[in-house]
Amino acid sequence: MGTGQKIRVGLVYGGRSGEHEVSLQTALAVLKAFDYDKYELIPYYITKQGRWRSGSLLASPPAAVAELQFERTGEAGASGSSLVPLMQGMSETVVAEAGDHGIGSVDVVFPLLHGTFGEDGTIQGLFEMANLPYVGAGVLASSVGMDKAAMKTMFAAAGLPQVGYRAFTRFHWNREREALLDGMEQDIGYPSFVKPANLGSSVGVSKARNREELAAAVEEALRYDRKVIVEEFVDAREIEVAVLGNDEPRASVAGEIVSSNEFYDYKAKYIDGKSAMIIPAEIPEETAQSVREMAVRAFLAIDGSGLCRADFFVRKSDGALLINEVNTLPGFTPFSMYPLLWQETGVSYRELLDTLIELAIARYAEKQLIDYGS
Repeated sequence: MGTGQKIRVGLVYGGRSGEHEVSLQTALAVLKAFDYDKYELIPYYITKQGRWRSGSLLASPPAAVAELQFERTGEAGASGSSLVPLMQGMSETVVAEAGDHGIGSVDVVFPLLHGTFGEDGTIQGLFEMANLPYVGAGVLASSVGMDKAAMKTMFAAAGLPQVGYRAFTRFHWNREREALLDGMEQDIGYPSFVKPANLGSSVGVSKARNREELAAAVEEALRYDRKVIVEEFVDAREIEVAVLGNDEPRASVAGEIVSSNEFYDYKAKYIDGKSAMIIPAEIPEETAQSVREMAVRAFLAIDGSGLCRADFFVRKSDGALLINEVNTLPGFTPFSMYPLLWQETGVSYRELLDTLIELAIARYAEKQLIDYGS
């Protein structure tokens, strides 16, 4: 542990994804919410270019995002000094020099990196190699939670109902474009939604109403990923549930998103503030119970840990419940759906942070029981 038996937490935020600014807002909110009598906080900022910058041990929370973007002092590339202690792991032989708060000396890492290179399993793999405890989903769950095609395959294997879809890569699109369009028209129909398979916040998502729009939508999605997923349109209510735990996860009350736009896109989520979050969702108790049970099943299906938000459709025509996706690092400011769902369930924002730290340390302890043959 850190000095005075406080738990030393390294917060990693920023990153190379299109959700860099969202990550900064999340980091600011989390740093303001932590109990500084219980924790020591060390911030680690990753620039948009992928450069790591380390901050000093925080005695109090920062007041603004600008304080989280450090100057070049202490900056290091992937092979530089900032990552050397990280890769040395959590061995007791790793002792920080006086005044050197290297990430290798933290008790647990809290990644707050939304999107690519943050919640897709890449940085989780780095933490695994360094033998560091970290908050949230592991490599597999993070990767599956980011890749919508892989996610849907695992949901299908778990028997979770979902919308019809087709997934393909840029290679196949360039090779058999017309055949793919024919197949999507036959299997999915119009309107349909076209998405990059591996991107958060609905960036690159389009609604297609005819073949011309479908082809253009695929080209747009391929700007952001090599794999595309096309989903059938359902006239439905959007219901979300928060999940918390490791092997025995629990689900929050359900909430509903009522979007200001034609679909819940990046602007509706983060910019115009017109999308309403109704918590708890005004749905029958039987439906609410089913959505909580399915959320836990989805969490276990991807081998989740720590947290996730599970998103569902309730089809208006017949009330059928369909899983849409899970998000292994959902929005995490006090005004985001995930913390608000838990607040309504009786778990405060600060209690959430405490629980996530405990879950990370418990998962790490379990992993130490594994014999890797060394």
